[in-house]
Amino acid sequence: MLLAILLALTPLPAFAASKAETEAQFRQWLQQDLWPEAQKAGISASAFKAAFADVKLNWDLPDLAPPGTKPPNEQKQSQAEFSSPGAYFSEQRLQGLAATGRSLAKTHAATLRRIEKNYGVPGSVVLAIWGRESGFGRAKIPHPVMDVLATKAFMSSRPELFRRELIAALHILESGDVREADMRGSWAGAMGQPQFLPSSFLQYAVDFDGDGRRDIWSSVPDVLGSIAHYLSEKGWQRGRDWGFEVSIPEGVSCAQEGPDLAKPISAWARDGITRISGKAFPSSEASASGMMLVPAGRHGPEFIVTPNFYVIKEYNNSDLYALFIGNLADRISSGGGAFRGTWGDVGKMLRSEVLKMQKSLQAKGYDVGKADGLAGYKTRRSLGDWQTRNGLAATCFPDVSLKAKL
Repeated sequence: MLLAILLALTPLPAFAASKAETEAQFRQWLQQDLWPEAQKAGISASAFKAAFADVKLNWDLPDLAPPGTKPPNEQKQSQAEFSSPGAYFSEQRLQGLAATGRSLAKTHAATLRRIEKNYGVPGSVVLAIWGRESGFGRAKIPHPVMDVLATKAFMSSRPELFRRELIAALHILESGDVREADMRGSWAGAMGQPQFLPSSFLQYAVDFDGDGRRDIWSSVPDVLGSIAHYLSEKGWQRGRDWGFEVSIPEGVSCAQEGPDLAKPISAWARDGITRISGKAFPSSEASASGMMLVPAGRHGPEFIVTPNFYVIKEYNNSDLYALFIGNLADRISSGGGAFRGTWGDVGKMLRSEVLKMQKSLQAKGYDVGKADGLAGYKTRRSLGDWQTRNGLAATCFPDVSLKAKL
């Protein structure tokens, strides 16, 4: 009995409203808050009414903050541990995607030739992104996009982002490119087989099959053409590769990494950097710019990449993602295999530990980029510079032995 009384007196979490009350608030928000903005953006009243007639809040989505509750706390730095990059490059998965990609390259050869002519992006790169994003269209894309975007615009920790995407989705529906019932996406609102957010759809989706609609849900030509158009608009350099796995001699500092330290590929070759395949760099690349990339420092595969590598990163801002796409594209186009370099003993440090290293380097005058506990290229090369200046072998990657020294 005493326990019941104490529980009754204990303040409950700040749930200001029941689900039914929140649903009512949501309908009020649509009319009083969102509709004026949509109207200002050029959405008609009839299109707005039709778009939200059957929209429901999806309470199963992550990262929700219903009215009257506190937003979810960010995970503490000390709880987020690195994992080895090697796990990202599952050989079984890459082999499976490559085999399917080679088959689809034949099936869609005419479309891919036209894409390469129009946009200059190799078909193998387009296929690799298609495979990575949606398993060549075979992955289940479960969520009604309007439900997701409306839910997150109304009650997520980043409402402004999703509000913009929701307005963009209304423009898509009013354009007639897709019926609302067919406009499906991920839990984060990324749509269709290329996984475009609505704003990206409006800017980059193309009608490549000529039927008058941009259909990234069921038209393979539109899917492939839209991916290529995206990369082209982001700056893809026609006729250039994405990059090359290389061997960097011990006498060449790994602290020369980064897109801001580009130099001609012939200059990297003169430094003694060679392709790990044993082949020479293509003569067409000799005078063009290249950048060193050592995502695990001296503990993993090493690369000279081209500006096209950073164009792939525009699709997903991750070195590992861009390397996955490049490797898969090589497997599709020329039967390439796994990277020769092995991912060493990395992934043992907590983000909080790396953050301390970054702050120590900053205190010594080094530019580590954003001090966030993630070892980006500025952190890696700053660490390599510090190691060299202090008589240590430059590894360009944080490890436990360096904590006390820093």
